[in-house]
Amino acid sequence: MKIRFIEPGNRPYRKSIINYAVYDRYIRTPSVGLNTLATIVKRKISDTYMYSESISKIDMSDVLDADIIFMGFFTYAAIRGYELANYFRQNSRAVIVLGGLHASMNYEEAVRYCDYVMLGEGDETILPLIDAIKNNKKPDFKGVAWIEQGKITSTGIPNPPVNIDIIPDRSLIHNYQKMTGHMTIWPQVHASRGCPHNCDYCALVRHFGRKVRTRTPQNVVDDIKYSIDFFHKKHFRLFKDLWITDDNFFADRQWAKAVLNAIIDSGIKYRFNIQIRYEVGFDDEILDLLKKAGFFELDMGIEFVDDESFSTYHKKSTVNEIEDSIRNIQKHGLSVRGLFILGSDNQKKGCGKALADFVIKNKIQGVLIQCMYFVPGTPAYEQNKERLLHRRWDKYNGNTVHRPKNMTPYELQLEHIDASKRIYSVKRLVKALIFEDAVHKALFLGEYLWHWSVRHDLKKELKNLPN
Repeated sequence: MKIRFIEPGNRPYRKSIINYAVYDRYIRTPSVGLNTLATIVKRKISDTYMYSESISKIDMSDVLDADIIFMGFFTYAAIRGYELANYFRQNSRAVIVLGGLHASMNYEEAVRYCDYVMLGEGDETILPLIDAIKNNKKPDFKGVAWIEQGKITSTGIPNPPVNIDIIPDRSLIHNYQKMTGHMTIWPQVHASRGCPHNCDYCALVRHFGRKVRTRTPQNVVDDIKYSIDFFHKKHFRLFKDLWITDDNFFADRQWAKAVLNAIIDSGIKYRFNIQIRYEVGFDDEILDLLKKAGFFELDMGIEFVDDESFSTYHKKSTVNEIEDSIRNIQKHGLSVRGLFILGSDNQKKGCGKALADFVIKNKIQGVLIQCMYFVPGTPAYEQNKERLLHRRWDKYNGNTVHRPKNMTPYELQLEHIDASKRIYSVKRLVKALIFEDAVHKALFLGEYLWHWSVRHDLKKELKNLPN
C-alpha cells in the first residue's frame, strides 16, 4: 500500500524572503501529531510519507496515486483541508481520511468531504482503520465516522492512548530538513497530552481529555536530542532554541521534575521555552530546575487582564496572582511571553490599550494576541454560535469572528490592532535593540516585523466587519 499524510496550510507555503523574518505571517512548524501518526504507520507500511503545507508545496504527482490519504488540521486550516479533500476525491482513487482537532470535534461537517473521519487521537486506531480499508470492511471499533446511505455513522470516541512514547520521525516530512535552515523554524517536542483544567474556550482539553498522560523522561530526552541533531545536521543555526509544545507540562509536577532533571543530567546545552499556567511562577523549585536545564522563556497563557473575564470563562486565576507570578519568574532569571485573548463579554472599548499597558508594565517580552477563538465542540462555541459572524474557518486565526457584547466587531478588530501597535512600537523596538540581550534583541525584531504583517492582515479584514 501507499500511504500519504497531508497537513493543509491556511496560507500554503510559497518561497519568499520574508519567510526568514516573519514566518511568512504564520509560524511554520509541521504538526507533531500528524507526524506521530505517520511514524506509527511507517513501521508497518514502508511507502509512507508526509507533506506539510507549512514548509513545502505538495508533490501532487506523488500523492494522487496513493491508496489512502490522511489529512489532519486545526480550525483555521479547515477550508484549505476541505479544498484539498475535494481535489483528491476528484483526481485520485485514494480513500480520503480526515482527522485532527477540527475534523474530530466537528465530524458532522468534515465527513461530507471524505470517506472517513478519525475521531480522537488516532494512535491506536489508525492501523486498524488501514486494515479495514484494505480488506474493504467497515470499521467495527471506536474512533471513526462516515456517511452510509445518506446517514452519518459514528463508532464513538476511542479511549485515549496511554503509551505515547513515540519519537516522531521528522525525515518522513517532505523538505523538512532542508527548511530547518530557516531561522524562523525551530525544533519542537511534545512530551505529554491532556490538561486537568476546564477553560470554556479551550479545544485541546476536549480533544485530549482532562487526564494527563506522559512520556517517560528518557524518551523525552531522546526526542530532544534527535530533534536538535535533525535541525543542525546540515545547517548552521545562529539561534539554538527548542519549544516544548505541551499544553500543560506541569500538570503532573513529579513527572515534570523528572523530565527537567533528565535534561540536566543529559548534558544537553540548548535553550528551551515552554508553555505554562501562572501557578508555575510560585514554584521556586521548578523555576530553579527550568533555569538550570536551559530554559530561558516561559510562554504564559494569561488570556485576560481583568478578573471578570477569568470568572466568565471558568479560568481560575486573578490579575494580581498573574502579576505576582510574573515577578517571581523574572526574579529567577527567566523571561515571560504572554498569550492573550481580546473580546470577552466583559471587555469594552479600550481593552487593547489595557492589554498593552499590562504587557509593558510587567515587562513581558513578547505576545501572541487573538480575538475570542471559537472551536466547534467547546463550551465557548456552543454558548456563542448564534453570535458568530460566519463560519469561514480560514478567518478563525486571530480575527474578530463574533459580535462582542460591549463593542462592534469592527471596534474589537481595532482594539487588536491598537494593542499590537502599542506593544511593538518603534520606540520599544529601539529600546529592545539597545538594552536587551542578544536573544531578545533578535526575538523582538522578528516579532516587530511579524506583528506588522499581522496588523496588515487585520486591517484588510476591517472592511468585512460590521461597525
